[in-house]
Amino acid sequence: MSAPPRSSDRGRWHIERFAELDSTNRYVLDAARDGAADGLVAVADVQTAGRGRLDRTWEASAGSSLLVSVLVRAPAAPTRVVMAAGVALVRAVADAADVAAVLKWPNDVVVGERKLAGVLAEADGEAVVVGAGCNVNWAEFPPELVATATACNLEAGRPVDRDALLDAYLDELARALASGDALIADYRTHLATVGRRVRVQQVRGPDLVGVAIGVTDDGALVVRDDHDVEHTVTTADVVHLRAP
Repeated sequence: MSAPPRSSDRGRWHIERFAELDSTNRYVLDAARDGAADGLVAVADVQTAGRGRLDRTWEASAGSSLLVSVLVRAPAAPTRVVMAAGVALVRAVADAADVAAVLKWPNDVVVGERKLAGVLAEADGEAVVVGAGCNVNWAEFPPELVATATACNLEAGRPVDRDALLDAYLDELARALASGDALIADYRTHLATVGRRVRVQQVRGPDLVGVAIGVTDDGALVVRDDHDVEHTVTTADVVHLRAP
């Protein structure tokens, strides 16, 4: 039998820490369905079945990453929770690791062109669970990720305290969720995708290439293609391209 979680509280958050979970998002979603209160947080040293967007797997060795999911009940708009998590992660890595990161639409935290963290939100009724996976202390990445991934310690040039990063993230997330419409401006400030030439890899339909010209108040990306037609994109992957 696995060990019970260690519990603690921080402001609005009730934190449950696990040595191992299959998925922090799965755990919090199940707890939400069983009536868990707003503010439940699950943190795991390692996930055995972690997931990213579009059901991609997320793998990390024990203790190398911050793996955390948060329950937010009855938000004004579920997309605001995703925006808040992105803004909070960018600010948290600046606070805890002195690393300057930015957001890449829709849900990645990057340093330069390398991915530092990702966000995944799932909803069930009026409950939204937002999970974050942030690379914290990695000695090295596998060859297939060397060119596209980074970690807090590699950017900071020193080990980074994972608990300090968690505390900073939860504090910043609480502030972002309470900031009302100011959150939209904060999200746009941290978003590096706007102004970039991009390839939008849509779930259905051909790729769209153009310039990202803005983000709507509900988080959709607006892209002007090479024929001067504007498209509003809600679900897709985006690749930042070099200017022609």
